[in-house]
This record gives sequence, C-alpha cells and structure tokens, in this order.
Amino acid sequence: MHTAQTLKLVILDRDGTINEDSDEYVKSEAEWKPLPGALEAIAKLNHAGWHVVVASNQSGLGRGLFDVAALNAMHTKMHKLLATAGGRVEAIFYCPHAPDQTCNCRKPLPGLFEQIGERYGIALKGVPAVGDSARDIIAGAAVGCEPHLVLTGKGAKFRGQPLPDNFPADTRVHDNLLAFADYLVTRDGT
Repeated sequence: MHTAQTLKLVILDRDGTINEDSDEYVKSEAEWKPLPGALEAIAKLNHAGWHVVVASNQSGLGRGLFDVAALNAMHTKMHKLLATAGGRVEAIFYCPHAPDQTCNCRKPLPGLFEQIGERYGIALKGVPAVGDSARDIIAGAAVGCEPHLVLTGKGAKFRGQPLPDNFPADTRVHDNLLAFADYLVTRDGT
C-alpha cells in the first residue's frame, strides 16, 4: 500500500483542463484538441516524478452522443500526442452516466476519486486535483484532495473574479495547466 508521500499522484479533469471543451460535447477524435501547453504540462509533471491520472465526466456516453469506441479513439489520440510531447497519463477514470441516471461517479460526487484511491491503494488527502469547474474541485475536495482551478474551459469565466462561495476556501487558481505544473514542480522542489 502506497501513501500519498511515496506515490506522487496528481488528478486532472479532461475537458476544459487538458483539451478544448465544447457546449456540444467533445464527441470524436477529430474534436479532441489539446489546450495550448497542456501536453507539455503533463510531461513536465511526469519528468518531476508525478503520476498523472484523469477523472472525467463523460455524460455524452449516457446521452447517446458517442460510444465507448469513440471515447477510446479520443484517448488514443491524447496518449499519442502526449507520448510525442514526452508525457503520459497512467489511467483514465470516467463517469459514463447522464445527469438523470443515479450514480456516485458523476462529479461533483466523489466516486471517480474514490475509484482512483482504491486502484492506487492510497488515501487521497493532499493529492492535487485540477479542474476547470466547481464540480471538479468539489469532487476532489470531498475526498481530501488539494483543490486547484485552471482558468481555461469553464474556468475562463472566473478570470479576474473572486471565486463563488461553492468553491472550497483553499482553492488555488492557475491561468492554465502549464501554470499549475510550474507551480507544483517549483513547490515540490524538483
């Protein structure tokens, strides 16, 4: 069993954090486009010894907008582009449910984070969790993750604004995923 101290784990949201988000949903490999600097950010984290995993709501599956094969194709593209940038994501945890389906894995519920903790055999207290929306931050904070908001995707609307009260009080704010990676690597002293 690892502890958070021996396994340097960071949990990232996908849409709006790693890749461009869309109100129409990211439904295909062609629509999956990395945000500027995001792949480099993951590579930077990896090179500093961080293991990166993704926790993502993919309600487009439950809504019938795309199938698992299309989701796998998006993730294959992400893995290939990351490899080219010198980075990697170890695992992708996703909620396939539509909002009207009862589940514990759709963020802001903490189920995806609980699955990650179980898979890695660690308590997630203090594990950095990064997302672009309140639901990402709330889900991570529910299991003790350290909350980080990026001002990309849905987070762009908070640029220059104080965060609403529904965000955990200790939420740290970063311009984008690369700024978060710079912060974490510098703080970590690697």
